Amino acid sequence: MVDTLTTQTTDEASHWRKPAKPRTSWLLTIVCLLLASYFLLPLFWLVVASTKSNDDLFSSFGLWFAEFNLVDNLKNLFTAQDGIYLRWMANSLIYAIISGVGAAFLATAAGYAFAKYKFPGSIAMFSIILGSIMVPTTALAIPTYLIFARAGLTDTYASIIIPSLVSPFGVFLMRVYAADAVDSSLIESGRVDGVGELRIFFSIAFRLLIPGTITVLLFSLVATWNNYFLPLIMLNSADKFPLTVGLSLWQQTAAAGSGAQAMFSTVITGALVSILPMIAAFLFLQRYWQSGLATGGVKA
Repeated sequence: MVDTLTTQTTDEASHWRKPAKPRTSWLLTIVCLLLASYFLLPLFWLVVASTKSNDDLFSSFGLWFAEFNLVDNLKNLFTAQDGIYLRWMANSLIYAIISGVGAAFLATAAGYAFAKYKFPGSIAMFSIILGSIMVPTTALAIPTYLIFARAGLTDTYASIIIPSLVSPFGVFLMRVYAADAVDSSLIESGRVDGVGELRIFFSIAFRLLIPGTITVLLFSLVATWNNYFLPLIMLNSADKFPLTVGLSLWQQTAAAGSGAQAMFSTVITGALVSILPMIAAFLFLQRYWQSGLATGGVKA
């Protein structure tokens, strides 16, 4: 009887005891705030500078607003050189979308093949892919240019799109992801039912690999959108330039002086507008990323 009363008293005391508050690490919070400020400060400066006229850009405090001039900057941006900025943005969209989708699909197919199939030379081929991740893309730009020059493909859209379809890191990522995301029993069940390998990939495996594919797609989109050196050496025609090369050309013109310094505010505004498509792409693809992860978790 005494033991029963003691147990009840202990349970009631535990019930009314306040839950322990989680420990807060102020040092960790401060470090996180400092890191966030470090990454967001350039973006904040870009937004502030885009609202200034060219005179205020050099005479006012860099991290705070002056006279609001964003509308005029946008007008100058879209009308400069007969609106060539819109052409450059269209080129960047073409390069990024085609290259990103193609690289994501090829990486998904290759990663799935390396993860679920055993074929002669697979280990050696995958080792070569791992080694190619260590090679800087800038080191391959000149050899790539020589190959495309011999084929007569320089100064074309293909000279930017075809090299961007190759994503060794994407293949590695999808190889690791496919090994766990696609259960081998599902593949065997499809084979027992007489389903072909291509149909198994597109109907079963690809749906389970969507989160990884979206990840590779985002990496490829950003890499192609920000690519500068490859278009610089491949392209000669200004109407084929992406935004990176076009804005760099404007910046060099403004830095050279000769009455062109007013283009500094135009270049900065163009840089601000150029990041908006990538933000929109991330926000749009994020829901497919999260839904794919949830679907994979339920099926597991």
